[in-house]
Amino acid sequence: MIRKNSSGDLSVISPDDDEVDSNGEVQPIPVVILSGFLGSGKTTLLRNLVIQSHQQNRSIGVIVNELNGFDVDGILVENVDVVDKKHHSLISIAGESLSTPAGIGKLNGAISTLLTHHTPQLLIIETSGSAHPLPLIDYCRQQSRIKLTGVLSLMDSVMLAQDFSYGQNLVTDLQANLIQGKRDISNLLAEQVLFASHVILTKTERLNVEQVQQIGQALQKINPYVPILAVSWGKLAFAELMQLPTYRFSLVEQLIDELKDVVVQDSAKSSLYQMETMLIEDDRPFHPQRLWDTYHHYLGKQIYRSKGFFWLATRTSHALLWNQTAGSIGLEQIGTWRSAILEQDDHGLTLDEQRILQDKIEKHNGRFGDRRCRLIVIGDKAQLTTFTKALKRCFLTDREIRDWQQGISFPDPWPKTTIIQ
Repeated sequence: MIRKNSSGDLSVISPDDDEVDSNGEVQPIPVVILSGFLGSGKTTLLRNLVIQSHQQNRSIGVIVNELNGFDVDGILVENVDVVDKKHHSLISIAGESLSTPAGIGKLNGAISTLLTHHTPQLLIIETSGSAHPLPLIDYCRQQSRIKLTGVLSLMDSVMLAQDFSYGQNLVTDLQANLIQGKRDISNLLAEQVLFASHVILTKTERLNVEQVQQIGQALQKINPYVPILAVSWGKLAFAELMQLPTYRFSLVEQLIDELKDVVVQDSAKSSLYQMETMLIEDDRPFHPQRLWDTYHHYLGKQIYRSKGFFWLATRTSHALLWNQTAGSIGLEQIGTWRSAILEQDDHGLTLDEQRILQDKIEKHNGRFGDRRCRLIVIGDKAQLTTFTKALKRCFLTDREIRDWQQGISFPDPWPKTTIIQ
């Protein structure tokens, strides 16, 4: 049964009692896995949980996995200022998926490093969006220093509504794939539900209650036993994570045996689940009107995810976060470029502080200081090529840069505040 709970209380869906600790023995560290497809809201939830842990004076460790070398999620979590990479409470694993043997090897090293430096009360592992949960769960059941307590599979309710007819097509697509011996994103989404201890429906604030219930009912057909919780804006109660019982490996042992070889083969493919990835890098700003037009005309449903940092020619001080999934996009101001700070007449910095800032800026070796655009785009190959070409056309041309530097302005249709379309 799906429960919509504004407080994010997991206790309503966790009937089991926690295991009793053995007296006198060193207890393994509880581990919660945040699994879910690209753009399902894992990093939003993780940042929220990290802040709550600090407010409740709880010691946590965080491991963030990003399949691409560009570690956007790790940067965003680090910016919360509660976790600390220098002291190993936050470790990023970039460039390898936790679905692969190499990724699991890096995870093993990361856990060893983290536990060498401190003993957290809870370890949270955020997987990459294309990662299958099976290898990570299989790894956890063989460990004595950690204890898996939760596998929270996040499902983007808006994506399920738009691309899978409120989850109904996910069931039929899975059935068709099983008959044809085919594997694609439908298999990945369904199997994330099958391995979950809890399914977390995200972005439910954009749908009505009946639509959310319809999605929950569709997912319940895939896994009738998994509890489902609808969560808005990443509001899940951290305290409840500390009370989760040990993950019930017995429920997925047969699944692991049946899927292990298949998942390893999937993860070894260069195009995982028929997805391709492209990195866009440039020190030029985007033309705001062309970027607006590109978003509205070229963003098809097979562009699964794009994220990264950028700047607009009309907002030269603002470091902006681009965060797109399916047909929706969020733009958020996350900081100020160092170059913009130095360009201010009243920056209030001492000469030593200015020199330190200038040294950091010069490391970027860009025409506009540390300002730059760096975006990861993930999607179907044909759609990906079209969309990325359109994005690259949004950068200012050399002629436009000369005009811009002489004071020419450009139309800017983007709202001035955080944007969610």
